[in-house]
Amino acid sequence: MTVKFGTSGLRGLVSELRGPSVYTYTVAFARMLQDRGALKEGSKVYVGRDLRASSPDIAQLVHAAIAASGLVPVDCGVLPTPALALHASSENAPAIMVTGSHIPDDRNGLKFYRADGEIDKRDERDIIEIHAAMGNAVSSLSAVDAVRLGAEPSQGYIDRFLGFFEKGSLSGLRVGVYQHSSVARDIIVDVLRGLGAETVALGRAEHFIPVDTEALRQEDVALLKHWAAAEPLDAIVSTDGDGDRPLVADADGSFVRGDLVGAITAHFLSADCVVTPVSSNSSLERCGYFARVVRTRVGSPYVIEGIATALAEGGKCVVGFEANGGVLLGSPVEKGGRTLPALQTRDSVLPILCMLSAIAKTGRPLAEIAADFRFLAGASGRLEGVPTENSASFLGKLASDAAYAGEIFAALGGVADIDNRDGVRITAHNGEVVHFRASGNAPELRCYVEAKAESRADELLDWGLSLGRAQILES
Repeated sequence: MTVKFGTSGLRGLVSELRGPSVYTYTVAFARMLQDRGALKEGSKVYVGRDLRASSPDIAQLVHAAIAASGLVPVDCGVLPTPALALHASSENAPAIMVTGSHIPDDRNGLKFYRADGEIDKRDERDIIEIHAAMGNAVSSLSAVDAVRLGAEPSQGYIDRFLGFFEKGSLSGLRVGVYQHSSVARDIIVDVLRGLGAETVALGRAEHFIPVDTEALRQEDVALLKHWAAAEPLDAIVSTDGDGDRPLVADADGSFVRGDLVGAITAHFLSADCVVTPVSSNSSLERCGYFARVVRTRVGSPYVIEGIATALAEGGKCVVGFEANGGVLLGSPVEKGGRTLPALQTRDSVLPILCMLSAIAKTGRPLAEIAADFRFLAGASGRLEGVPTENSASFLGKLASDAAYAGEIFAALGGVADIDNRDGVRITAHNGEVVHFRASGNAPELRCYVEAKAESRADELLDWGLSLGRAQILES
């Protein structure tokens, strides 16, 4: 079975999700909340979905499982994950998003939300235990009539931003919107136009495109460059499939890495503390913009834990973000007499608006604003089709065998530091960084690198992927 929890939700092959698996995991989620007294008979559970071909069928299974649990499924239709989370929390109700986020169309998944936000790792363990005890016991896989909502959740999400950013604040900007198959593709246009920007719709697709903001496909890189060369644009923006990770490119069509998007966003919001995984750029601690940087394992549940710790320790304005650019607003933000409430789930529209607002406010191009943060050049890639056990063997040896690691990294001057917080992140004596970790969502080995120049980062990434491939094949 491929169905399992990763860094952000339940994922698996569509062929396995279209059946008892999704149904029983949904029942396990409902039972966990019922056992804790968080749900009573007849309570509502809000359900949304992305634009994958498989998502409507899987949503029907979710509706059936909710109804079989004595609860009321509320169909919110197609909308961004943060819009669903925002609406459900305003109703003090749990939610389930049917989405595989950025992974290929032959896969899909579920993201679970308690009334107070994303489930955490303890919740995951409880759901897995309840599911294991249930087996594949299914009451009924037939469709049920869910309560249907209209545009209310999406409109509430739009109003969140139009009520915080000043009217006309993006006037004069011309922004390309790479729409592909993102559930946020129309919402982004509506918000940008509502703030005065001129928008140009680009690349709208009727089939699902797996845009991964942490490892862009070469065709996406080429498209960004092509669109930027074709007409004057201040930036090109987009999101992943479910609208919780931003994609931002500058006026030349050069992709701005997600951790830099997060840093620019946090600085624009005047954050005194940022919380981010170990995979984010190591220059965050050196850029001088933040009083405190808290590092976590990879995954939004860990970032949320870090945010809670930072707030408990006196953080005033705490912003979390991941290397994929998804921003979690840990505390309310006030600007110009307006307040933006906290939303501790990954969001794409907030960082997009902060990046564009920085351009409008300073009158400087995005490339110059980004350069101020003095980030090391970064690159990331992945080896697909790598079984989890093969990745574990390679990473375990790299972390525990100093002689082995030293021999491998001799070409970089040897190992200066090893961080085993999540995967194996090695800082070489020459200052370069190579970080290997197994994906929590798919059979992949991911590689992240940092170097002083982009050309060297590309070389280092090729070296890291070749190294990983060779070592895994040997194992």
